[in-house]
Amino acid sequence: MKKILSIFMLSSLAACSSFDSVYTGGGSSTVAADDGFDMQAPLKMPDSSVFKETAPRELNGIYQAANWGDLPGWSADDGEYIWLGLVNNCRGLMRPISGSLTIPARATPQAWYNVCQQVATMGTQVDAATAKQFVQDNLRPWAVLGDKGAQGLVTGYYEPIVRGSRSKGGVYQWPMYAPPSDLLTVDLGALYPELAGKRVRGKVVGNKVVPYDTRAEITSGDNQPPVIAWLDDPVEAFFLQVQGSGRVLLDNGSSLRLAYADHNGRPYTSIGRWLADQGELPINQASMQNIKQWAQNNPNRVPEMLNSNQAMVFFKEERLKDEITGPKGAYGIPLIGQRAIAVDPTFVPLGSPVFLATTQPASNTPLQRLVFAQDTGAAIKGAARADFYWGSGDAAGEAAGRMKQAGLMWILWPRDAGEPSAR
Repeated sequence: MKKILSIFMLSSLAACSSFDSVYTGGGSSTVAADDGFDMQAPLKMPDSSVFKETAPRELNGIYQAANWGDLPGWSADDGEYIWLGLVNNCRGLMRPISGSLTIPARATPQAWYNVCQQVATMGTQVDAATAKQFVQDNLRPWAVLGDKGAQGLVTGYYEPIVRGSRSKGGVYQWPMYAPPSDLLTVDLGALYPELAGKRVRGKVVGNKVVPYDTRAEITSGDNQPPVIAWLDDPVEAFFLQVQGSGRVLLDNGSSLRLAYADHNGRPYTSIGRWLADQGELPINQASMQNIKQWAQNNPNRVPEMLNSNQAMVFFKEERLKDEITGPKGAYGIPLIGQRAIAVDPTFVPLGSPVFLATTQPASNTPLQRLVFAQDTGAAIKGAARADFYWGSGDAAGEAAGRMKQAGLMWILWPRDAGEPSAR
């Protein structure tokens, strides 16, 4: 989850999944590199006996059966990466169920077993036309409705590409931290069932658990967390935290991905709003470019600006396997650019293929395609509410920053499995 924005207005930043979405995952206390996710590996099916019967998760949506002809633009979807997305989505669907209420609701694996078994038999190399026909033959659309009807809001997010170094020096002065060893995550649901899914971060001081340090306290303290990489720009470093993950082009010619690992539990504050409140920039001019220019003109005030936001995100390192493989979403599956969305899992369980009908950023040009619900965000709430993953780099960031469109969603569910359900 992560990256930079060229035209992203900070006033709307807090409303997108972006920074909020990084607060949905679990944490990691290690700095060990991830060997990456092989998107092309064969799909291996477990025995159906591994799926123990757990209680159904309650969903808030109303699901109305539909026909393929009801989906605007389905025939025009070029089908690129649909099969790759389906294979990898089945990797997530075919994991054993934990039943833990601290994990976002997942599509019921038993409902998908036969479909994923067919996917595994067909292998990873299936052309776009065959992929679309398979989807149409084996799945059925269900319109996602809420109390206010079918229409929802679609925003966008992306993965920034930034420059960095393994060592501090020269322009590389802005640390990207791994989780500190003294960071605690307290699962409140383990103590109070009515708080299932709620967690707080803190640390032990004496015989008490207290809130974890703010950004300012972390960066100025004597016992700082381990640093994975040093970046060359404070604003880009900040926005990488906002997006939750990013690619780092290192000064030695290699690359790595910084993936979300944990956070300090403090509330997020928009630095664009801070600049506006200080009278430094009108809020409607708080673009990334203008914030970077302000930072260059006011280098002594950059720490003050950054520390106006108490929140700090911690990362883990992942190796880049290929250009297609994006950062992992809340579902644990790497996102594919323009084939993945963040959703509210109480309406759309993670692992559900979805047909999304919306429009291109700041336009009326249709954007209608099959995507996979593989991520979440604290600001992504309600029926047909989605955050569209645009991919990596500046062009993706520009599109994400301008996207705030109306949209409709249909969950695509196995034909013989009834309406969508979750575990």
